[in-house]
This record gives sequence, structure tokens and C-alpha cells, in this order.
Amino acid sequence: MKKMYLKVVLLASLVVGACSCDSDSTDKGGYSVTKVNEAPVWEVDWTSNQARPDWTQPDASVYENWTIVMVQIEEALQPYVTENDLMALFVNGELRGLASPAVAKGIGQAGSTRFVMKAYGNESGSETVNMSLRYYNSTLRHMFTLSDEITLSSDETTGTDEDYIPPFTMGSEKYPLMKTVDVEPILKLIGVETGSGMIAAFDGNECRGVAPVSAFGSSQLLIHGRTSGEVITLKFYEEATMRLFTITDAVRM
Repeated sequence: MKKMYLKVVLLASLVVGACSCDSDSTDKGGYSVTKVNEAPVWEVDWTSNQARPDWTQPDASVYENWTIVMVQIEEALQPYVTENDLMALFVNGELRGLASPAVAKGIGQAGSTRFVMKAYGNESGSETVNMSLRYYNSTLRHMFTLSDEITLSSDETTGTDEDYIPPFTMGSEKYPLMKTVDVEPILKLIGVETGSGMIAAFDGNECRGVAPVSAFGSSQLLIHGRTSGEVITLKFYEEATMRLFTITDAVRM
């Protein structure tokens, strides 16, 4: 059987990640400033209620070629990985590979956050196909899906020489909409000269994204949305002064 390798090009991973704070607050009109005693802890809640799929391994006898794909789960989802998780690779809607977490991690430790699968195909080395990588997390009861156009290549491999980390949080059925905003211009509008800290997006009390803010500028926040038209509140924690800025109606999805 001829071995064929798969090259997958997807967006870079962005770790996202609910809030607790207290103390005196000052309302500035459109935003408020609160002095806090400790840094807030912000995290996106990825739990859902999707059923575990009943995928089965493809029949290797009907394919001429195969490739090994090794996937590392991104940091935001690693705490939720269990042996009941599943990952499947579909090509043009047809299941071509299926895997659970690898038994070994590193030098043989249990509890791996890597998936190793053998993916099958009959395509030529230069044929472009539509690939869908689907990850079901049993703890979260959540299906994450990433799709892209790929080209099969005979001289490249995926996830062997270096970690292949697909950004599954950018393929969430719970939050199908995404918007990236530049942080510094928003903070300057309320008179904040950016320092180191954190910024998070909220719809009510639901955290929709969090990102570090650098004193050197050029920070971006990825916001996860449910429906178009949602109005998002931003919260910025300034590390040096331990102040929390809350900017209402800051972004519309």
C-alpha cells in the first residue's frame, strides 16, 4: 500500500478563556472603574449538550493510500480531555479516519492530549479536497469542527516533527460567530494608556473571550458570538493599578 501524507493549513490557535471581582466603583458614563483586590479569573464556558457520535472506523480495504495525522489539543481544551473523546477526519463528507486520545504521552505516561489517526484515501498527490476535522469532547458534550481545502502531498507529514494544534475553539457549534477587535483603540477612547493586563468580552455574565494585553500595544481580542447583533461588554483589568474598567455596549456582533 502506498503511503500518502496530508498537509492541512488552518488558522493559528488562540487560547481563550469567567469573572470574579469586588470593591469600590466609579461610574464615568459609558464605562465604570473598580478597584479590585485580586486579578479576576476569566474563562469561556465551552459546555454544551450534544450527543456522542456513533462513528466507526472506515474500511481500509476500499482505499489505496493512507497517512498518519497526529493532533495536539489546544491548551484551552486540554483540562477536559478524556479517553471517551473522539476525533474524526472527513474528506468531502466521507469519514476517512477515527481516533481516541493516544495511550502514551511523551515517554509513555497516561492521560494524553494527543490524537493519532490513520486517515485513508484514493486521491492523487496533487488533488485538492475539502477536509473536515471533527473533535467530540465527552466532558463538555461539545462537537468542535474545522474545515479547509487541502492538497495531498507525498513528501510532507502532519504533526510528526512538530505539534499540529488545530484551533478547535474557533470551530464551536455553541459559538458559531467570531469577531476580532483591536484592544488599544478602544481603551484610548476612555482615556486608558495601555499597560499590561487582561481584557475579556461578556454578554451579560457570560464570558465570550479573554486575551492578555501587552504594554507594547497591538493586542487583539477574539470574541465568540451566538447570534448576529449581540451587544458585548468589555472588561479590562490593569495589572499595575489593580483597576477593573467595564465598558458597556462596546462591540456589536
